[in-house]
Amino acid sequence: MSMMRIAVAGSGGLARLIAHYIDNETSHHVMLLSRSQQPALAARGFQISVVDYTDAQSLTFALKGIDTVISTVTGPSQVNLIRAAVAARVRRFAASEFEGLPSLRFAGDPLDRRRSDATRWLQHYAQNIISTVFVCGIFYERFQPGGLARSLVGLNTGFSGEGDYILDIANMRAQVPALTAEGQPVMMCMTAIQDVARFVTRAIDLPTWPPELRMCGERLSVQNLVLVAQHLKKQSFNPSVMHNPATLRAELAVAAAQGDRPRGIRLQTLIATAEGRYDFTQPNMNAAFPDITPKRFAQWFVEKWDLQ
Repeated sequence: MSMMRIAVAGSGGLARLIAHYIDNETSHHVMLLSRSQQPALAARGFQISVVDYTDAQSLTFALKGIDTVISTVTGPSQVNLIRAAVAARVRRFAASEFEGLPSLRFAGDPLDRRRSDATRWLQHYAQNIISTVFVCGIFYERFQPGGLARSLVGLNTGFSGEGDYILDIANMRAQVPALTAEGQPVMMCMTAIQDVARFVTRAIDLPTWPPELRMCGERLSVQNLVLVAQHLKKQSFNPSVMHNPATLRAELAVAAAQGDRPRGIRLQTLIATAEGRYDFTQPNMNAAFPDITPKRFAQWFVEKWDLQ
């Protein structure tokens, strides 16, 4: 493939990993778009372009000559980035989605962070720019010591801390969205952040981009997730509260009545899980790149919790 210039928007853990793999495993030129100078990252060899997401002109200038933008930013910043990418004649744009399926998000979803605005703008500019979203299910790193925040991912989402999502492993407590409204086991796909970065890097050289590029490290029921963690830790979760969407909504009503917004956000993620937001089949990235063997959850868990 001929050399392309790639911009990765953001400087958190996922953006850094994607840039690392692009730099090390392809012939493409990559830079990180950051709101501030990042001397520590620059010292490690990352090329940093400092941008102001509220200044359309400077953003467009930063994207001149860029072939592909991979976004890890959300909110108004991402909308401005899309408009600047179109103005700079960027060829392709991967919007910041990751984890769940965008098609299953409902209007007014409190977990949205204006990502549906980005989708609308990309549809509006569909004649000018090719776009996709990467869908990977839940990041394994939600279940590591320190939670997802330890990987510098999702810091402003309200559910990136250790124990914020399903399993509080340090205290062996669990809130388990186990059953669907129909009483069926809730399924979910999960992937390690490092594998997400590897798949995203390989996608750069795909000749065409479908609307969704799906990857999955492991698909399992939420109940099996709990059983795997208990087996490997040789401890039981206590309490381990089993939920369905109705019981979660009842808890959400209590949190709302108490004005407990942080708990409300965490419950919304469990409701989304119980409603299948993080479950999919036919991960087209796994099929396209059979030489990438994603890490299985149990292997990852043993390493992260030092259980060898």
